[in-house]
Amino acid sequence: MPGQSEDGSNGGEFRGHRDTAQVDMPMAPPRRTGPVGAPSGPVAPQRALTGPVPLPADGRSDASPLVRTVERHLDEILAAVPQPDPIELAVLDAQGLLCAEDVVSQRALPAFDQAALDGYAVRAEDVADATVARPVELPVVGESVAGASEPSSIGPGLAMRVAAGAMLPSGADVVVPAVWTDNGAARVAVQAGPPVGSYVRRTGDDVTPGDPAVHVGTPIGPAQISLLAAVGRDRVLVRPRPRVAVLSAGTELVEITSPLAPGQVVDVNSYALAAAARDAGADAYRWGILPGDQRRLAEVLESQLLRSDLVLVSGTFTGPAFDMVQEALAGLGGMRVSQVAMHPGPAQGFGRLGRDEVPVICVPGEPVAALVSFEVFVRPAIRLMLGKRQLFRRTVQAISGQHLLSPLGYRQYLHGTVMRHPDGGYVVEPVGEATDALLARMARANCLIVIDEDVTEVAAGGLVTVMPLLLGG
Repeated sequence: MPGQSEDGSNGGEFRGHRDTAQVDMPMAPPRRTGPVGAPSGPVAPQRALTGPVPLPADGRSDASPLVRTVERHLDEILAAVPQPDPIELAVLDAQGLLCAEDVVSQRALPAFDQAALDGYAVRAEDVADATVARPVELPVVGESVAGASEPSSIGPGLAMRVAAGAMLPSGADVVVPAVWTDNGAARVAVQAGPPVGSYVRRTGDDVTPGDPAVHVGTPIGPAQISLLAAVGRDRVLVRPRPRVAVLSAGTELVEITSPLAPGQVVDVNSYALAAAARDAGADAYRWGILPGDQRRLAEVLESQLLRSDLVLVSGTFTGPAFDMVQEALAGLGGMRVSQVAMHPGPAQGFGRLGRDEVPVICVPGEPVAALVSFEVFVRPAIRLMLGKRQLFRRTVQAISGQHLLSPLGYRQYLHGTVMRHPDGGYVVEPVGEATDALLARMARANCLIVIDEDVTEVAAGGLVTVMPLLLGG
């Protein structure tokens, strides 16, 4: 997605607008005709599918003087999200986070000369002439196994049996793999002579004292945890997971286990958005449905501001229920609800509330629009708080398998299925109609099709921007 690159990790204010449909790989020229191989003919005029839409200086959309661009709303959020202070965690608890310190090794790795595999420690010159036809026989003077042991040594014309990871006897400069011998116990017949240093790990070959083991900004995965343990670090300073509280507003909402009365719907969003926040890397807490009592509502919102780095509220932006929520939010600070030039979910809200000015993002109550809004606005904010440099999902260009329509002045996000074309590249098909908001269809999708504000029509066979929705990606 857009050009976040290196400034995404410094927590500074973002300058300029972000094109949230920008492509990370080279694009072919947009097609204006029908399917590949179809006879050419007149098509509805459309502007190119590449490049940002020319915008007024205030960043508003051409759709309406009161409608904000996606970039403008996103930039306001990204400029406001905090950078949580680093915390020290046990190395296993740090998995998946970014290292917040330069870890310098106080140890050499390996800490001693050791055998790299099972075999016999010898001097290379003693076995240089060994062949299968004419093996070299050497007396075996002992055995070195992995674990604490006294240093040992061998002299010319001798061999010592060694296990992988065991201390190498002084005097030896090579390990002959056991498969190149007859595995003798008192005497061993060596059938090939490897050169000096073969199958030997010398002290400090991997890391020497004072070497950096893990750098600031390195994602901590299994390999980094292995290295941290090896250099003696059981704890490490990391960028913590942001704490995200997820709440739903609406008098029509009920819990999953409650029977549905006419007009009521299950609170889907608090589950879906909490799951999406966890997938993005946050420590998400699902509070659930906001209470209908004004005093209790204010108490819940204030308590979540005290325990969270970011609060996410979903709900319909009209009606008495939202008026009550908006009033409670207004009592905690400035909250702006705006029309954003996107579909689905043009109604979006954002503010910094409470004594700590915690970011609060409001997304539409319709579940499909809520998850699209999460992808566009909330996921980049979480990744910025995590210190990630890649804030946005990468995008690809794909051939549209169908004729697509989009409202002028609004960036459209359609759920679709993208697959590789046998001839190379990608082909994408929308899942359902643009006006549909069906959960089962959304669950079958593996991507979002992004159509820019100034494109109203894409012919079948034309190129579109596609955002694959990979878990954890």
